Amino acid sequence: MKIYLYILVMAGVSYCIRAIPMTVLRKPIKSRFIQSFLYYVPYVTLAVMTFPTILNATQSQISGGVALAVGLLAAWLGADLFKTAVACCAVVFVLEFFV
Repeated sequence: MKIYLYILVMAGVSYCIRAIPMTVLRKPIKSRFIQSFLYYVPYVTLAVMTFPTILNATQSQISGGVALAVGLLAAWLGADLFKTAVACCAVVFVLEFFV
């Protein structure tokens, strides 16, 4: 029976998060600060969900951290997503298997 209450609460929260801004904010947002804040919210949310997973997805956090650094470096140098993912997987494989 508790599961139905949980589902009802989650549905209510999800609805309020979507409905309140639509009803309260009818005019376009003119504040540059709020516009820039709203622009970066999806990126920050994705980073907050992804970062802990990167460190905890491997056997040791050290290999996850090294793979994160390699991935950042590869992306910074212009590697595409596939090459970056292969480099990160290779680093984790080497560190987990040989070290």
